[in-house]
Amino acid sequence: MSLLPIALDAATQAGQLIRSNFGSDLTVNEMQCHDIKLELDVRSQKLITEIILANNPTHAILGEEEGDIGGDGEVEWIVDPIDGTVNYYFNIPHFCVSIAARNRQTKEMLLGVIHDPMQNETWSVVQGGPPMLNGKPIAVSTRATMAEAVVTVGFSKSRSALDAGFERYKRIAYDVRKTRMLGSAALALAYIASGRLDAYIEEQISLWDIAAGVMLVEAAGGKVSTSPSVVKPGTMFICASNGKLPIEPYL
Repeated sequence: MSLLPIALDAATQAGQLIRSNFGSDLTVNEMQCHDIKLELDVRSQKLITEIILANNPTHAILGEEEGDIGGDGEVEWIVDPIDGTVNYYFNIPHFCVSIAARNRQTKEMLLGVIHDPMQNETWSVVQGGPPMLNGKPIAVSTRATMAEAVVTVGFSKSRSALDAGFERYKRIAYDVRKTRMLGSAALALAYIASGRLDAYIEEQISLWDIAAGVMLVEAAGGKVSTSPSVVKPGTMFICASNGKLPIEPYL
């Protein structure tokens, strides 16, 4: 059975759930210094998990809210049930559901889906296929100079990550047309794949934040580099771009 219909169904149903609760009173599970954990994150993850495992209980699921669960089959799903939770909590309508799947042994990516329920936009890509937005092919921008570029910089959840991000932001901001801080890593990558943004950099990010988006950017003609974060073990530094910008001197 094709995995894409499962991913689209799970992302859409989770999106309906979080959109229907947008602007309502929310239960906070944990209020951290630079982050918020909602009960709705857990509910969205549970819904996605149930849909995936109902189709194949041998599949494994790596999710932000539940860790690694499911079976020991060859497919592993990587799920962020609400990417942009802080935006969501403060009623800022910029967040999404991010779902990816990969071969559990080889780590080869099989598909990526990002669904923005507020804008009714769904990005999707399958291995070897074109990246799509609402069923239409997309591509990265053609902008090739930093002076033309619109770049988004993510500011992470620790003091050391913030300090490193500030220094990098200062180097970039002087040279580009505009910078944006939007609050969703997955949507930042989807926007690069769509040609809306030209680059995205963050010092500290997790796999579930970026798995689907990285596949979209690369399929759309862009370039993504990741490396172990120097500010928090177990997380990654990421730089994604349209593949045309001379971004390397800023890394």
